Amino acid sequence: MEKLLVISLLLILNSVATSQPVTDPVAFLRCLERQPTDPASPNSAVAYIPTNSSFTTVLRSRIPNLRFDKPTTPKPLAIVAAATWTHIQAALGCARELSLQVRIRSGGHDFEGLSYTSTVPFFVLDMFSFRNIDVNVTDRTAWVDAGVTTGELYYRIAEKSNVLGFPAGLCTTLGVGGHFSGGGYGTMMRKYGLSVDNVVGSGIVDSNGNIFTDRVSMGEDSFWAIRGGGAASFGVVLGYKIRLVPVPEKVTVFTVRRTVGEGAVDLIMKWQSFAHSTDRNLFVRLTLTLVNGTKAGEKMVLASFIGMYLGPSDKTLNVMNRDFPELNLKKTDCTEMRWIESVVFWAGYPISTPISVLLNRTVTTKAFHKRKSDYVKRPISRTGLGLIFKKLVEVENVRMYFNPYGGRMGEIPSSRTPFPHRAGNLYKIEYLVSWLEAGDDVEKNQLARAREMYEFMSPYVSKNPREAFFNYRDLDIGSSVNSTYEEGKVYGVKYFKDNFERLVDIKTLIDSENFWKNEQGVPVRR
Repeated sequence: MEKLLVISLLLILNSVATSQPVTDPVAFLRCLERQPTDPASPNSAVAYIPTNSSFTTVLRSRIPNLRFDKPTTPKPLAIVAAATWTHIQAALGCARELSLQVRIRSGGHDFEGLSYTSTVPFFVLDMFSFRNIDVNVTDRTAWVDAGVTTGELYYRIAEKSNVLGFPAGLCTTLGVGGHFSGGGYGTMMRKYGLSVDNVVGSGIVDSNGNIFTDRVSMGEDSFWAIRGGGAASFGVVLGYKIRLVPVPEKVTVFTVRRTVGEGAVDLIMKWQSFAHSTDRNLFVRLTLTLVNGTKAGEKMVLASFIGMYLGPSDKTLNVMNRDFPELNLKKTDCTEMRWIESVVFWAGYPISTPISVLLNRTVTTKAFHKRKSDYVKRPISRTGLGLIFKKLVEVENVRMYFNPYGGRMGEIPSSRTPFPHRAGNLYKIEYLVSWLEAGDDVEKNQLARAREMYEFMSPYVSKNPREAFFNYRDLDIGSSVNSTYEEGKVYGVKYFKDNFERLVDIKTLIDSENFWKNEQGVPVRR
């Protein structure tokens, strides 16, 4: 009996000791060494701690947003650059043993830096070495690891086929792990839906290190949740099996720009009724940016209509002249190219840039950024557009991107995946503020501009809730301090609408202790 009491006391003391996070990086390395390991690739060999000469390089290499790359930014206890399943399991074992939070990073494009920062002791599980891509042209499927970038995926598909593609992001350094798990949209979404609408399988590691290599073993609830609900709330995604989609041998891209004096307001009025209802092979994005006016010191709004048609230029002109003749698109505005070349175009590179640029895995030009998002369900009036133009000139430095919905996006039920923004949405708005000058006062000023424009737009966008796109993470719409259901619901219904409650139920079932948590994670139901 006395021995049992001693053992029980030791267990209690051990539990108490490990309930407080261990913040010694060396202790973390020792913990990794105690975990089961692969002799050919020891756990500690893929771990970087602050005293390691490569630590800062590895950390900063996948921080594209300079807002989270400052001396004052909280740094991880360590980075585990996992290359095998065993490395992941070891890292998770130490997260439990040392009471540390895990931040999972694949490409580093979380817009609020939540994949590599935290306000509590944490380490980064970096999935960038998981980069296998297996394209099966016969089955029109591919397996893509979580650390693969969208550019690499597009390139490898094109290596095997000139008539297959995949609907995903315009930025080519996005990590598949985060991009797909938040929804993933691109220029073919009106034809084929989102990335998650074309995901047919996945693999995931749970908080206990159990590995599930397909949707059957993980269960349909988990598979549903990680296709748009943010996989970081449910486990470590190893990769996705995707369904490739047909693309024509030639697509056509174009850009037409107009100022207010050149009829931009009239064109935008027509765009609002045209873009979501036209041929689903056509995607026409609208951007609003500031340019210099005709007088010294004057600024004015430039509207750019950037489009792609899945087909040759003659068909493009037929559709545009039928549905949007006001734009007066000409053949000289159009460029025919392969689909893979259009990916390079949409990424912002000059036409004729070699497609090998898609293999660049990290962002080379960094800046400070803030993004926000909205959904529009009714056309904005001419008066409203005039006021928006005036406000853009007033706040300065806010760019607006309007992405049309309709087509396939309006046919998929809102509950098919956690991504709920389907029928009834005309378009999504992305607000982007970017700047290069460092400094707290500068950042405060720039963030205020973004928030001011966002508040100004409230009469024109969705309400109750004011919807937001999870891939455009925005802590302004709510964040979790104590990981409660009440806190999570504030932002959860904006991202997921009615799907939020199902996400909470799944989270409570598979992670009742809330091991996987962050400032905008799916909460458990208490």
